[in-house]
Amino acid sequence: QVQLVESGGGLVQAGGSLRLSCAASGFIVGAYGVGWFRQAPGKEREFVAAVTLNGGTTYYRDSVKGRFTISRDNAKNTVYLQMNSLKPEDTAVYYCARHSLDTSTYFRDSSYNAWGQGTQVTVDS
Repeated sequence: QVQLVESGGGLVQAGGSLRLSCAASGFIVGAYGVGWFRQAPGKEREFVAAVTLNGGTTYYRDSVKGRFTISRDNAKNTVYLQMNSLKPEDTAVYYCARHSLDTSTYFRDSSYNAWGQGTQVTVDS
């Protein structure tokens, strides 16, 4: 069955870096777009970054542009989110998700049809 498993979260000091991994099984990650979302306590889930199915286009929310980089390794069936210059406001549970092929929108969580369980990222000031 389709499964996405996030890893790489943890506690880091402000200004530090983490790399999140999203290991996919049950489908070929290179044939789909993949997105990262996050949800902080008491807040709605929000879009962070996405990569299109051909890997040619990436999208980022404004607050992470220049700090986060999404990439994919099709040979490992894995998508990554490299997070640099982390800030306390980046603290959240981070989720990866598989994009639905029947929409061109990458920013809404309703555009994704499979989700991982999430990994906690905590940035200490």
